[in-house]
Amino acid sequence: MGLIVITPIPYGTVEPWWKAAFVCAVFAICIVALIESLKNPLKRLEGASVLLPMLALSLLAFLQTLSLGSRTEADLSVWNTISADPYQTRFFALQMLALTVLLALLYRYASTEGRVRVLVYTVLAIAVASAVFGIMRQTTQQETGFLLPLLKKNQGYGQFINKNHFAFLMEMAFGLGLGIILGGGVARERVMIYLALLFPVWTGLVLANSRGGILAMLAQVVVAVLLIISRGDYQLPRIAQSPVIRVGLLVVLVAGILFGTFWVGGDRLASNFENATAEIATTPTRAGASRNEIWRATLRMFAAHPIVGVGLGGYWIGITAYHDASGLMTPQEAHNDYLELLSSAGLIGLAVGIWFAVAVVRKIRQSLGTDTGYKRAVRLGAVLGITGVAAHSLVDFGLHIMTNAVVFIILIMIATSRIDAYRES
Repeated sequence: MGLIVITPIPYGTVEPWWKAAFVCAVFAICIVALIESLKNPLKRLEGASVLLPMLALSLLAFLQTLSLGSRTEADLSVWNTISADPYQTRFFALQMLALTVLLALLYRYASTEGRVRVLVYTVLAIAVASAVFGIMRQTTQQETGFLLPLLKKNQGYGQFINKNHFAFLMEMAFGLGLGIILGGGVARERVMIYLALLFPVWTGLVLANSRGGILAMLAQVVVAVLLIISRGDYQLPRIAQSPVIRVGLLVVLVAGILFGTFWVGGDRLASNFENATAEIATTPTRAGASRNEIWRATLRMFAAHPIVGVGLGGYWIGITAYHDASGLMTPQEAHNDYLELLSSAGLIGLAVGIWFAVAVVRKIRQSLGTDTGYKRAVRLGAVLGITGVAAHSLVDFGLHIMTNAVVFIILIMIATSRIDAYRES
């Protein structure tokens, strides 16, 4: 829990040294857990169907770094591998393995109702603290450095260098809290406490001016309403049983959220959406900075390496051969995590990704079909958080940031684990 709390502090864990420290810390905790398991051996491996595809992706990344024989370029011996950047690919393999270990540890040590509540409070507290910090920074920062030395005025949001990465954290926390409220997991007298926690999270998400974050939030609201009205075990008023009324309520809810969002975001957010067409257009300056141009170059790179890709973590160097632009700007990411997985790991990586998604969906369906009360509500919140990430990842790369990846792993664990009903004394 302490590791989860301190992970977001330095810029959302974007610095390589902090990522390395996180990986080492997870492996150190794993060593302690292995010693503990000698005294209390596992009867069965919880969540094996979800952990196996993550291990497979780590193994694929490691295989992409194996030497295929040396070659000489400019009188220098070159590490000849599948990956365009074997160092970054091997670092990716270690990070992916650490996240897999973290998920396994959560399955073993946090799968009781009392500990799940602690996880939920931790995620909400991290999000609220980041949102409040972001709002304070937006309203008071005058020069470079605001508690953290690299934070520049009008760049990023909260402690994040990129505002879209901040939006990922906010939408995961917003979906988690919203699902718990709508699923009836909060006593009536405590609903206002949850709403008070979600208000700065929603405000920070809107003020961050992230189009992807706003669209992800709307996707969460739509999915939440559809899930609730599609299940007969939620207590709904009799008038809400009519399909016409349900559709009308959904339209009113989405319209109300849109109105509130643009009212809080103001002209800055509205103009940001007006400029969205430029993101999918081809720029006349041949800078190659629009998403449309980046995605086209990514597909060309996939076509050249369709089986195993250019290496997980090697996108930034592999794309240079296919990015037909002036050279003024070279993309470091594909701005679409699905396309990046396809181009970096090929069809094999895509198959592993589909394997992971199917395993998660199957576990969620099983859990939602059997759980009741708080367990059902918290799973609904985790599903909404995952939905926001799935939607936002179509246009951004927020899961590259370790903080967001850790919170996403927590949501996966909550949504797919077998939560015991008892609480620890």
